[in-house]
Amino acid sequence: MYGRVYASILQRAANSLTLYSGAQFQHAHAIAICCSQSHLPHCHFSSWFPSNGDESGNWSKSQRHLSTRQDLDFQQSRVQINSILRSNEQSVSVPEFDGRGLSVVRKFESNQLAANTPNEDRRSAATCLQSKGMLFGVFDGHGGWACAQAVSERLLYYIAVAMMQRHSLEELEKCMEHSRPIPPILQWYKHHTDFNYRESASLYIDNLRVFWQEILDSDEHESGMSPQDALDYAFKRLDADISLEAQVPLSNDLMKSTAIQVAFAGCTACVAHVGMDGIHVANAGDCRAVLGVQNEDSSWSALPLSRDHNSQNQAEVERIKAQHPPSESNTVVTDDRLLGVLMPLRAFGDVRFKWSRELQQSILASLESGVDLDSLNLYQYTPPNYLTPPYLDVSPEITYHKLRPQDRFLILGTDGLWDELGSEEAVRLIGEHLSGIHLQAPVSQSERKLKLGQMHELLLKRQVRASPALDTNAATHLIRHALGTGDYGELSQEKLASMLALPEDLARMYRDDITVTVVYLNYDLARSHHN
Repeated sequence: MYGRVYASILQRAANSLTLYSGAQFQHAHAIAICCSQSHLPHCHFSSWFPSNGDESGNWSKSQRHLSTRQDLDFQQSRVQINSILRSNEQSVSVPEFDGRGLSVVRKFESNQLAANTPNEDRRSAATCLQSKGMLFGVFDGHGGWACAQAVSERLLYYIAVAMMQRHSLEELEKCMEHSRPIPPILQWYKHHTDFNYRESASLYIDNLRVFWQEILDSDEHESGMSPQDALDYAFKRLDADISLEAQVPLSNDLMKSTAIQVAFAGCTACVAHVGMDGIHVANAGDCRAVLGVQNEDSSWSALPLSRDHNSQNQAEVERIKAQHPPSESNTVVTDDRLLGVLMPLRAFGDVRFKWSRELQQSILASLESGVDLDSLNLYQYTPPNYLTPPYLDVSPEITYHKLRPQDRFLILGTDGLWDELGSEEAVRLIGEHLSGIHLQAPVSQSERKLKLGQMHELLLKRQVRASPALDTNAATHLIRHALGTGDYGELSQEKLASMLALPEDLARMYRDDITVTVVYLNYDLARSHHN
């Protein structure tokens, strides 16, 4: 059934694109046939609408290059599949004692798989060198990757600075005043494909300095903020800085255009601080944090440490409606999107949902006349029913969990993962991957009465659960199962190959960018701390 739906969607897309040549139209039709035969999962569309063009429905120049028929090869070998899945793997072991204290984190594993070109997801991981604990973040960009890139570079610094003691901040300021090297704030764990906004580095450092100067001016900051207060303050302050940087004069046109790109794009964020006293999670948007708990019978259960901020969260919808006049109650969230446009209901950037119309128009007009807005992924567009802004903020929802001996790992994932896997299933996959034990419940009395065909299906499902894992990296293990699980829970090589072979101009219709970080906890330390 699903295959016919995809074929219909792709056929309509092909009919609507006048840029298609006859050969390209045949290519789209061939893809539709392949998709219908491969039973691909439901289409995923961008956090913005429409999914592949700009907000006015126009296709950008970069998206007008459509793949040739020869690009599509659904018969990928296992070696090719593994190469694609593992190209962004990261695995880091953490010393149990690093000279500053014991670490609750034993190791972490991470991976990314892009659907957009370029990938709009980002990830960050770092140890706080001037305070305690480790920070992990996943960031899901929309309207481009610019905002997710900036937030992934900057947010962990803001959090770490807010947790630093006064004397450490004073040392930072003295070093800056006398042009001496400043003590390192974070020990970053970077993947070789990670990159930074080098042109904006001086701006980011200057504003981080203003941030700690304002903290020093406060009479209440001696021993540093708690992780909870630091997370809340850092999220809000960084978003305010992103907004301000797009409005003020900057030293060069490249820095100015970057700042405007960052502000007009958006990203959701989920950040965890893992320390001896427990885990603090700050979430804004529809990324998710889930704790893997091993029960006394060695089974696994998922403990959510965040809530999705989207239209499926009725409390979140009511929160936003309460901020606007009753006359807007039917327009604030429509078609499961903010103002009918944006899926996440909290986010960094996205000034299109925060600034007045006049300010938006003024800032876009301030760009040099020779600058092509389309090339910056910026469009003259205002959401419908834009009457009483702001409609969006980045205030994080913060949860705290005191670590227990049974808490084994933490999963942070962008919504591309959770579109395909439930939290319980993700925890079970990682738990069984970690322990190597695949628990099977005894065949129940009702199952004993199944017909032969139904019993065969049950045995297939049980056999799948006992199959050895193909990946040593747990994040890759999750992504493989998210995209390749078949009707009986089995890993389907054909389905996985089909999902990975989709050309870049169509991949986003069937899956989202996926970013996963799995943090393994040193439960022996948690046990001693718990007792």
